Amino acid sequence: MTENTFPVYKVDVIVQFYRTEVLTGQEAKHFTKNDITPNPKAETIQRVYMRVLQLLFRFRPECHYTVPLSENVQYPMLYEWVTPIMSVYMRMCQFLPLCHVYDFSLNDLLNPKVKRTITILSAIQNFLHFRKQRLEMAAAHQQSFRSDMDRLQAYTREIKEAEKKIEKLTTIPPEQQAEAKELAAALAELTTNTQHEYQDVNAMNEKVAQCKTEIAEISQKLTQRKLDVATLKDEISKLKSQIVESPEELKNEMEKMKENVKSIKLSKELADERLVELQMLVQCASQVEAEIQVLLKQLQDLQSSMCKTNQQKEEVQRLAAMNEALQKELKSLSTEEGQMKRALAMKLDKESKQQIRRQKKKEVKDQQVKNIYGQYDKIHQKREEFVKIIEESNRETKQFREKMQKLREKCSQHTQKAQEIYDRLLTTLEQYNKRIESIVVETNADTLKMKSHF
Repeated sequence: MTENTFPVYKVDVIVQFYRTEVLTGQEAKHFTKNDITPNPKAETIQRVYMRVLQLLFRFRPECHYTVPLSENVQYPMLYEWVTPIMSVYMRMCQFLPLCHVYDFSLNDLLNPKVKRTITILSAIQNFLHFRKQRLEMAAAHQQSFRSDMDRLQAYTREIKEAEKKIEKLTTIPPEQQAEAKELAAALAELTTNTQHEYQDVNAMNEKVAQCKTEIAEISQKLTQRKLDVATLKDEISKLKSQIVESPEELKNEMEKMKENVKSIKLSKELADERLVELQMLVQCASQVEAEIQVLLKQLQDLQSSMCKTNQQKEEVQRLAAMNEALQKELKSLSTEEGQMKRALAMKLDKESKQQIRRQKKKEVKDQQVKNIYGQYDKIHQKREEFVKIIEESNRETKQFREKMQKLREKCSQHTQKAQEIYDRLLTTLEQYNKRIESIVVETNADTLKMKSHF
């Protein structure tokens, strides 16, 4: 990891990965650890590279064997072995810098080393892992984009339906407009009447409260008078038992007492009359309260209907806000669609231009073909003339061959004779060489004897 920007995997991990992710069929079964270590096999490594290129760029292994040259190539068999290796080398030189391998050479294909092949395969494995993750992310983005588009279409449909509902709710049909105006006028009158009745009820409640206070004060006064009468009776009884006075004083006191009793009776009668009046007022107030409760119920019903209308208005506002937001999204998507349409129009223009160019090229080719056909007719006529010339030349060649056959037979006879002479010369030369060797041996022996004598 200090030298590379990718992890170097173990051989077992590399083999397992390439067997499952890159190779297929018999190639995956036959790819083992022995193909990498201890001596990497060049053919299997080249095949793995071809499969990697096929997986990434859809470049099939058969395409590496096509010779990108003209047909009239001298000695095409020389290119059969070089072409696939050079094609793989060129493609890998273009691909491996993406994997952070910048020093790929032909030696890595023809004579691969263990460490070098492991690092290259690890780099490719790391790139394939990265590619797989990015493909999954792209698929997820595409899926989310499709779901967003589906939701947008659903929202647009809902917005249209909500707009239709809003139009239905807001627009009153012409048949019911008169009724709606009458209802609005009746509702306005009812609200004014209820306000007046509320004011009357409040006034009546104030009067009832005052009456109740007066009744309470009168009842207190009655109780007080009753207490006073009781105390006076007690005092009278005490005084009767204690006082022995003159009859004149008793008469005066009795008259005073009678006057007090009369005044008390009068006040009591007045209080009873006042109480009856107050009871009548209370009954009227209870009737008014019942009427007020009926009105309150009607007002509550109106309030509930008004709440419903307010809720509907809030829902309409919320739908309008959603409509605006979705319209903004629609505008953005429409701008994107316009950009895509412009790009598609440019692409179609390019394709139409290319089509026109192809048409022109096709016309030129057709003209060339017509010219070639005319030339071919001329050549065919010349060919027939040449055929006649060739037939005459063939006749002459047959005659020459017959003459050559006769000359060959004569030459063979002469060669047999020359061979016999040559054999005889060889035998004589061998005999001559043997004599020379014997003479040389004898002279050598004589020279040795001479040396020994000296």
